[in-house]
Amino acid sequence: MSSGEKRITRHPILEESGVNRVEFTFNGESVTGIEGEAVSSALFAMGIHIFGHHHADESAQGMFCANGQCSQCTLLIDSIPRKSCIVPLEAGMRIESLEGLPELSDLPGPDVRNPRAIETDVLILGGGPSGMAAAIELGKNGVSTIIVDDKDRLGGKLVLQTHKFFGSVADCHAGTRGIHIASLLAGEIEELESVDVWLDSIVLGVFSDGTIGVRCTDGYRIVKPEYLLIATGAREKSLPFPGCTLPGVYGAGAFQTLVNRDLVRCSERIFVVGGGNVGLIAAYHALQAGMTVVGLAEAMPRCGGYKVHADKIKRLGVPVFTRHTVLAAHGNEKVEAVTIAEVDDSFAPLPGTGKSWEVDTILVAVGLNPVDEFHRKAMKFGMRTLMAGDAEEIAEASAAMFSGKIRGLQIARELGAEDISIPPDLHEKAEVLKSPGGELFPYHSSEVKEGVFPILHCIQEIPCNPCMTCCPKDLIGTSGHPIMGLPEFHGSCIGCEKCVAVCPGLAVTLVDFRKSGERPLVTVPFELGEWLLEKGAEVTVTGWEGSVLGKALITGWKKAAGFPYTTLLKLETPADIACRVAGVRIQEPEDIAPLSEPLEVPLSDDAIVCRCERVSAGDIRRHLRSGVRDMNHLKAVTRAGFGACGGKTCSSLIERICREEGIPAGEVTAFTDRPLFAETELGWFKGADDE
Repeated sequence: MSSGEKRITRHPILEESGVNRVEFTFNGESVTGIEGEAVSSALFAMGIHIFGHHHADESAQGMFCANGQCSQCTLLIDSIPRKSCIVPLEAGMRIESLEGLPELSDLPGPDVRNPRAIETDVLILGGGPSGMAAAIELGKNGVSTIIVDDKDRLGGKLVLQTHKFFGSVADCHAGTRGIHIASLLAGEIEELESVDVWLDSIVLGVFSDGTIGVRCTDGYRIVKPEYLLIATGAREKSLPFPGCTLPGVYGAGAFQTLVNRDLVRCSERIFVVGGGNVGLIAAYHALQAGMTVVGLAEAMPRCGGYKVHADKIKRLGVPVFTRHTVLAAHGNEKVEAVTIAEVDDSFAPLPGTGKSWEVDTILVAVGLNPVDEFHRKAMKFGMRTLMAGDAEEIAEASAAMFSGKIRGLQIARELGAEDISIPPDLHEKAEVLKSPGGELFPYHSSEVKEGVFPILHCIQEIPCNPCMTCCPKDLIGTSGHPIMGLPEFHGSCIGCEKCVAVCPGLAVTLVDFRKSGERPLVTVPFELGEWLLEKGAEVTVTGWEGSVLGKALITGWKKAAGFPYTTLLKLETPADIACRVAGVRIQEPEDIAPLSEPLEVPLSDDAIVCRCERVSAGDIRRHLRSGVRDMNHLKAVTRAGFGACGGKTCSSLIERICREEGIPAGEVTAFTDRPLFAETELGWFKGADDE
């Protein structure tokens, strides 16, 4: 790597594969990147986060979604304005900042021939967990299937997930990392003769004659399916607050794309907004990449994600502020600080409770919206269509796999495949895996001071059974639901450590009194890199919720058998805390302390709602209070929704403001959907003949 690049060269889970470096220019300066990576990632790796300035108010523009949904990362690429997060880097590209409005280019359009017309039994939009699971079932039953995805590989968000998955070992690869599940499913699809995979392909439109327009690498194709399955997943919700569009404020999914897919060190000090699984996991991924997470704010009284996800970042030293919200991002051209405050029962900020930190990144993880516009359009035109995964209902990836499997079997049966039956327990398992996390039970620490035994630091009912499945002596079970019930240990442990290694929540430790009753050995799972460990070093050990218990001595570590990316850390601890030790702290309080005084916060009406056209919350409220109830009317008078994203990021925010203003949903007319779902040069449709 060239000097000055911000790449992740050491990661506990991910390894860089062979790369081909190419030269390109940015604003006339010659630089290098990795061929095929997103242009935006190449620039981030060079430390370039500001991609231009908006024509309306000269505000700095950077990146938000990294998934082609918004338009904040637009750059001039070979004189054409394009979303840089979905354009693969090529040698010799001429890339320029977009300052103001781009001028229309006189460059010729692509040399596109007449569209290819293709018929198929099933067209699946989306190659994530639900789309792949559906394709596998359809392929097994010999149904002609095309699966289309706009990325360069199958997997969807699975390719960003370095953590081990929850759920059932037998049914959805629980205990296996998302990146490896993606490879397993893709491998199954490769063996199916009736399934055709189109990668780097963008679905442009659903048309009234029952056809789907797809822009592929080799041209424009028009597909006429018997059945359409929408497995397009979800897009991240935004959150309006002053400074929310500054470079350095982006979605957790964008962060995971940069860090876990492209191995770009995009941040140093991070604050996370949102305590669902997405936010909690993103915080953990940041720690894995060697970044500092100064805190996480969640407006509800407790985090909505699995408690084991929240607990494991607390153990590492990340403070979690429940009943808090973000007030502002501070900075001129980029994020320099963040301010949060406590909220009351109505989620209004409480005066005098503000706290500020110096950060360069704010991750927004406040929920997801289904990408369901393809389904709505298909329904309007009378097509046979179903949805699966997050496009239908927001849930975990394990639930999405079940959803896709069920839809695949259902469609195969409807298309006449013989002997198709859908086991009744599939629906039951799918519902269980959708669980956001159930009842919390009191924590009980063991009083045993002899032998060897596991400690299960898991007190919430969640769909997960790897620890029960892996024990060679069947000593871990449950008195409740076989997947949702809390794990319980009974019997005589042999100290194999498999339960410690397999737990997705890193919530199992092993206590061994066999060599010493005064200084027992505690085995703790550790996934942040062996270079942080030093044999003989004294470390701060923490309890199940991150409380400091005292000091312990590192006596060694080893890779877990069958889990090469999980380190089993050996700690010699005092006997009185051994059974309560759940982790080690890697962030010290003094390194993540807030500023001595909170920074001044701008008015909430200054928050930008429409990123594309720079329309503020105050602009929206003013027109709503004057009587505007039609989103298309609002679009005409404010330009909110007119931008390149097609209203994907602002429509849900405007709906939220309507609710805050007390306007019933039935009084609001929604935006009219655009005929095309992705901006496309007209040359793709020109239908040039073979001559």
